[in-house]
Amino acid sequence: TIRPVRRSYYDPSSAPGKGVVWEWENDSGSWTPYDMDVGITIQRAYEKQHPWVDLSAIGFCYIIDFATMGQINRQTQRKRRVRRRLDMVYPLVSGILPKSQSWPASPGAAAAPPVPACACPQCLLVMSVKATVSATGPGNATLQPRKAPPVPPAVPRAQAPAAGTKMPDGMATVRGSLKPLAAQGGRRQAASTPTLSSPSSAASPPGTGSGKASHPGLSTLNRSHLQRLAIAQSRVLIASGVPTVPVKNLTGSSPVNPALAGITGILMSAAGLPVCLTRPPKLVLHPPPVSKSEIQSIPGISHTCRKTTKKQAKKGKTPEEVLKKYLQKVRHPPDEDCTICMERLSAPSGYKGPQLAVKPDLVGKLVKCGHVFHLHCLVAMYNNGNKDGSLQCPTCKTIYGVKTGTQPPGKMEYHIIPHTLPGHSDCKTIRIIYNIPPGVQGPEHPNPGKSFTARGFPRHCYLPDSEKGRKVLKLLLVAWDRRLIFAIGTSSTTGESDTVIWNEIHHKTEFGSNLTGHGYPDINYLDNVLAELAAQGITEESLAQEKD
Repeated sequence: TIRPVRRSYYDPSSAPGKGVVWEWENDSGSWTPYDMDVGITIQRAYEKQHPWVDLSAIGFCYIIDFATMGQINRQTQRKRRVRRRLDMVYPLVSGILPKSQSWPASPGAAAAPPVPACACPQCLLVMSVKATVSATGPGNATLQPRKAPPVPPAVPRAQAPAAGTKMPDGMATVRGSLKPLAAQGGRRQAASTPTLSSPSSAASPPGTGSGKASHPGLSTLNRSHLQRLAIAQSRVLIASGVPTVPVKNLTGSSPVNPALAGITGILMSAAGLPVCLTRPPKLVLHPPPVSKSEIQSIPGISHTCRKTTKKQAKKGKTPEEVLKKYLQKVRHPPDEDCTICMERLSAPSGYKGPQLAVKPDLVGKLVKCGHVFHLHCLVAMYNNGNKDGSLQCPTCKTIYGVKTGTQPPGKMEYHIIPHTLPGHSDCKTIRIIYNIPPGVQGPEHPNPGKSFTARGFPRHCYLPDSEKGRKVLKLLLVAWDRRLIFAIGTSSTTGESDTVIWNEIHHKTEFGSNLTGHGYPDINYLDNVLAELAAQGITEESLAQEKD
């Protein structure tokens, strides 16, 4: 891939001219510099002694508060630290300020000073293109349609082809330093594929007009001409078995400029280098439309819809009574730390919260896993959780009792549709539709009484209608009833707080592709989601408990 590069110059009075760099603190605790233009804007406001600066004028929804040296997101109100560094020294230029330089150079630009030659394929190609442009001029090469593929004359390997001689089919005749690369040979092109040639080429000898005017010069070709030429050459390369390098997204908003991608493909193909210009695969989130008559219920599973309501608080049992079922008292604690308060088990608990009925020096052991903790710490941990009568070991995550979650009220639909998933062509598809409306947080949620949002609902998910796929669905129904599919928290993708998020049980939301990693084919998905359900305490034994 050939990309333009450039060198920029800044005024000595600007932030980079003074060696000033503004940085923001990322999630890992390290510092990331702002883009140069953003840093210049911040420094200009700082020097004018403004209390703050709003970056929305340059396309960023942030406010920089100089009093607290913080960056505030206008939408989420999230705050990050910023800092101003003065130790970044940039080279100064004396005399007349030169113009910003870039490559490809504009016509008439001064030639760059000679640099040592490099023998790598990328440098050979770049130098060949530069030599060709400087030798023939940007408008000399023309694009001419070729009617019939003539048999190419034999060219001795030790002798360069004479002027006007056609190169083998599939090779563009680009003069100059491309000759050594072009001598490697080419590929057979289709008869309708246009080729690049100079005005002296024998493709259209003097006196024999083709009846059509020649196409514009290479520098003025539009996108459609470049795409047709490059894609035609790519198809021939693919058909001939040449390994190809994809240059994606010729039509969308991509960092790779479509015209540059087209020219790159033409020149690399002309040089005998493999290239394939492709469009990216499309994101297929949903199946083709399905009528109600085509939707089927799932054998062995009653109904096609489940609803959840608000949590019913369990009454009559104190935290001490709940923990008593899962613990054994330890009279002689081992010489180790309590992994909750990090104090020695032989010493009193380090918990400093509200006063509890349990003595701080009592120690207990969980009966299944055998891990030992202060009773005081376990009671405090239980009170800070869902208080549903279950307990999860903080060391090994073993679950005691029936774990439930804090999923807000909603509806879960499930049925079979007559389409197949990639990698599961031998069966139909189970479609799951989750729908949770926005509402107000309850006492078990992070911010009771505060409203929460529900983005992206209804959410469509897919499973293969196989034996294992139906097993996963049955366990997902148990997880739904126990309110473990969703939770209320902060979105890891948008940063929005107080919103409905997935709760550590992954779902496949892409039907016909896997561009985001949430689609098919994925041979390990069903096993992975079974393991995630087991981590929430949901196994085949849970199905028997639900029936009971």
